Amino acid sequence: MFSAIYIEEEVADTARVESILQKFPDIPQIRCERYAEIFNRKAQNFRLQKRAPALILAKKYGKLVLPAPAGYGFDASASYYFSHMLNCVYDCRYCFLQGMYRSANYVLFTNYEDFGAAIDDVIAQSSGSSVFYSGYDCDSLALDPVSNFCRFFIPEFSRHPQATLEVRTKSTQIRHLLEMQPIPNCVIAMSFTPEGAAARWEHKVPAIGKRIEALGKLQKAGWKVALRFEPIIFGSEIFEAGAKAIDTLAAYRQLFIEVFEKIDPSTVHSVSTGLFRVPLSYYKNIVKLYPDEALFARQTETRQGLVLFSIDRESEQLEALEKLLFGFINRQQYYRCA
Repeated sequence: MFSAIYIEEEVADTARVESILQKFPDIPQIRCERYAEIFNRKAQNFRLQKRAPALILAKKYGKLVLPAPAGYGFDASASYYFSHMLNCVYDCRYCFLQGMYRSANYVLFTNYEDFGAAIDDVIAQSSGSSVFYSGYDCDSLALDPVSNFCRFFIPEFSRHPQATLEVRTKSTQIRHLLEMQPIPNCVIAMSFTPEGAAARWEHKVPAIGKRIEALGKLQKAGWKVALRFEPIIFGSEIFEAGAKAIDTLAAYRQLFIEVFEKIDPSTVHSVSTGLFRVPLSYYKNIVKLYPDEALFARQTETRQGLVLFSIDRESEQLEALEKLLFGFINRQQYYRCA
């Protein structure tokens, strides 16, 4: 699973780290002073390192809870995100993380209690409801068998009914959730793209059918579930059914049918769509990593520092896709991610 495990001296003797290390007795374990020595060093190649990443166990300092980007989430309440982990076990070609970090190694910040205290403080200072997003800099569920993220943070939010936790994921690692009592203020949000896009760009990600099956199990167990159809990338040449190319709307129609055959739309918490978008500096780094990737040969435009693919009749196409979606859900469940 990991090429090596680096352990910061400060966390080396903590119970959480010792528990993790016991699971991997045959993987080389290397002590270090600070995770940045490994994660931020120069002359790293994200693309090459992704083939055999290491795990770094560390302590997070500074601000542990940050304001969520504008337009990121489903609620107008005060919104925040926290990152107990950096980098994702999956390898989606469109992911902004590969342009954000020099390293493809995984950093797991193990001082969960400090995160819990920071969340408590933010909630205490909020005058009303608030939303916290996990899954911005990682996929929180994908490494849950190692990190035990759910076993710590779900009980944390069970004490704060006025705050909502969204766990955004593409993972089928739901065993710990199914072993727990669902709480009404936790939403498991699964991300999907159509079959052709997933096969082409979402490397190492569980198959769409497996993800739908996992989300269906959570829904039946009483968890609130949500659907994130992101990123939407328009273009008929990218969605292939056998030897035949199909247009974006046809591809999404097939996806919606597959999803809502197994997921009861009447109890879905929320559904969103969002176009491909990535900060300009990150996009430039990604293009350098994958100069031969056809996806990045597309015409782009920059809006407010974000790179988007240029789309003819963008509003018209988005509205047509939304019309398809409203054949399965009601409009009150839906938002468009800015």
